[in-house]
Amino acid sequence: MKSYKTNALIYSTIVAMGGFLFGLDAALISGTIDYITAEFSLTPEQLGTAVSAPALGVLVALPFAGYICNQFGRKKAILLIAVLYLISAICSALAPSYWTLVAARFLGGLAFSSISLASMYIGEIAPPKLRGKLVSMTQINIVIGLSGAYFVNYLINHWATSGAPWVVNMGLDTSTWRWMLGSEIPFAVIWFGLLLTIPESPSWFVFQHRDEDAKNTLRKLMPEDEIEAHVDEVRESIHKSTEDHSIVAQLRVIFGKPMRLTFVIAMTIAIAQQSTGINAVLFYAQTIFKQLGIGSDAAFVQAIWVGLTSIVFTVMGLLLVDRLGRRPLIIWGMVWIIASLGICSYAFKNARYVVSEQTIAAMEAAEIKDASLEESERTALNNVDRLNSLAGVEHTSDIEFKQAIRGALGIEDANKHMGTILDASIQINAKLVLIGILSFIAAFHFSVGPVMWVLFSEIFPVSVRGIAIPFFTIVTSLTSWLVQFFFPRQLESMGMTAVFLFYAGTVFVGLVILFFTLKETKNMSIEEIQTALQAKT
Repeated sequence: MKSYKTNALIYSTIVAMGGFLFGLDAALISGTIDYITAEFSLTPEQLGTAVSAPALGVLVALPFAGYICNQFGRKKAILLIAVLYLISAICSALAPSYWTLVAARFLGGLAFSSISLASMYIGEIAPPKLRGKLVSMTQINIVIGLSGAYFVNYLINHWATSGAPWVVNMGLDTSTWRWMLGSEIPFAVIWFGLLLTIPESPSWFVFQHRDEDAKNTLRKLMPEDEIEAHVDEVRESIHKSTEDHSIVAQLRVIFGKPMRLTFVIAMTIAIAQQSTGINAVLFYAQTIFKQLGIGSDAAFVQAIWVGLTSIVFTVMGLLLVDRLGRRPLIIWGMVWIIASLGICSYAFKNARYVVSEQTIAAMEAAEIKDASLEESERTALNNVDRLNSLAGVEHTSDIEFKQAIRGALGIEDANKHMGTILDASIQINAKLVLIGILSFIAAFHFSVGPVMWVLFSEIFPVSVRGIAIPFFTIVTSLTSWLVQFFFPRQLESMGMTAVFLFYAGTVFVGLVILFFTLKETKNMSIEEIQTALQAKT
């Protein structure tokens, strides 16, 4: 590979690591849910707020990301994001209170704009023939980060329960969730250090009328005889994009009649992608798996399989999107998602919940572990007596079972031990649920996950793309926040069966709309796509 291509690959790889930090930061919270719920006595709404805080942060950051990039440069903007990741990780690990934790995670959400900025930077420094592959590295890094988070959570949880002397000395057994969230710190430091070695975007230099600086950077990225023509091309593109293209004017075009079909397609897929419930499954993975009665350690192991499945099928989707086409991947992928969610719903529908001797023993052990000896014996015996009234009674839904437990133990004691009791009482086809969830993860990352961003890069005219893509990114981010925030409450009020059916129903609505509106864009130029979409209106 020629030196300038090697440089482009190195710089792109470094910047794409922001995707890894994004995935890591987003998914580490999944292993901490039981710990922070117990430590801060969280309600479902408070838990949803803590988990979804980054999604709210990115909603605040996105409108300002473009301005910061244009004003201070791509490199400085991405360096700022690395600092935000680092501060967020430190503050999250040391959070003395619930609201401090929420604020720290919100701060991390401001850094989630790294995804759009990474794509912008890579697109501006990559050779045209390598641009697609290099830009896709960010998406691959995201799922690697997700998988890495599940693996880190598993290791820390495994060590924390091992009873080893070094675990006690380091406080892993008493501050498990803090170590989980703090594991992001070294990765953020490494990324910040590597970012110091990348050059500023040559396009930004041209934007700032610093053509000589742009040419100096381009000498690292392309042959000398192509530099002058490239600078002229960038200058012309910037000139065209600044001709009466105010935000209001561009939004008027996006909402206008000629773009009505494009608007319907973009809005539908932006909402449908997150309405699948993907981030509820990814960020509450351990919580879902613990409801299968497979034990805490096994739940962390199953979450690792979620991460690995994400990686494999994301790579497959990106490799096949140009061969199979956008429409088939989207349409059949959504059918696959609906079927997978249906399998999960069916499995929980047939689950049964029975308080047995095993249930009572597990709760008693948890009670004794969490309190002083004298107090624990008295409280444990009291709770055992109250649970005995439910012994042998079969419940057909998790909602009904949780209500019975709260009625027997009281809300405070029931919430404290619900995870342990549920784990020991459920009778369910765990393999069927695991198949359904892994199938859902595979379907999402093979289709609507990455392909939505491919469509966004194609269906909007160049003149409004700078506003259109951030606008619909805000739509999908808002949907993601709503899903994450309401999932704990849905779990409490609807139950797993209804939650999975709800997600399947919203995906079905999106499938129907896209079936009649989505046009294949494979092998079409931007101009041909605009003509086809506007002609249909």
